[in-house]
Amino acid sequence: MKRVCILTGGSSGIGKATAELLAQNGYTVYELSRGGSDADHIRHITADVTDAPQIRAAVSQVLGEQGQIDLLVCNAGFGISGAVEFTDPSDAYAQLNVNFFGALHCIQAVLPSMRAQKKGHIVLVSSVAAPIAIPFQAFYSATKSATNALMFSLRNEVKPFGVKVCAVMPGDVKTGFTAARKKSLAGGDVYGSALEHAVAVMEHDEQNGMPPSLVAKAIVHAANEKNPRALRTVGAQYKIFVALAKFLPVSWTNALVGMIYK
Repeated sequence: MKRVCILTGGSSGIGKATAELLAQNGYTVYELSRGGSDADHIRHITADVTDAPQIRAAVSQVLGEQGQIDLLVCNAGFGISGAVEFTDPSDAYAQLNVNFFGALHCIQAVLPSMRAQKKGHIVLVSSVAAPIAIPFQAFYSATKSATNALMFSLRNEVKPFGVKVCAVMPGDVKTGFTAARKKSLAGGDVYGSALEHAVAVMEHDEQNGMPPSLVAKAIVHAANEKNPRALRTVGAQYKIFVALAKFLPVSWTNALVGMIYK
């Protein structure tokens, strides 16, 4: 019997590449997003991850059609940038609502069936921006740090039920994520060119980043592992950055990041 996957945010970028690779690896893939359509071997269900009843309905549909869910990939997300001081709280709430609570809604919807079948994998798409906070992108980093914390707690909670939980942390990836980012230059008169320069560096790195297919391979590898490692960094140079962040004093790491985006 084919393994069944629900994947969020699969209409483009990392999500689309992952959905296609999972289908090629024999999964029955259901892609959940607000806008999308059926593709070869991929079923689309229109659902907003911030709407818990919609997610529960989508999960019920999949269970009704397939009888099981073997893999959940929480990928839906977006970015905002701007100075912490001048960020509209409603934008920060929206960032957390999609990137963090959207994943929570999906996890809570699939766990009852995974516990009942005593197996399942949950893969959360995090970011190197979680362990290495980026200036003028504080709320994106915060959502990914929260995602990692959620993963670690959940990993221990559901281990007795045979459910495996892990997170994949990509570095810069060349996708439409950059163009979709909501940018605020409010406070530019206070922070000067630092704000614009930091965002420019970030966007340059993204547009020269790794292809989404590389991240997709890491996600599929994690999904197929019997005992996946808790955190998997994607990208050779980012593995070095994350390793250094573990061993250097926190203040040193933070100062180095500040220099990169200065």
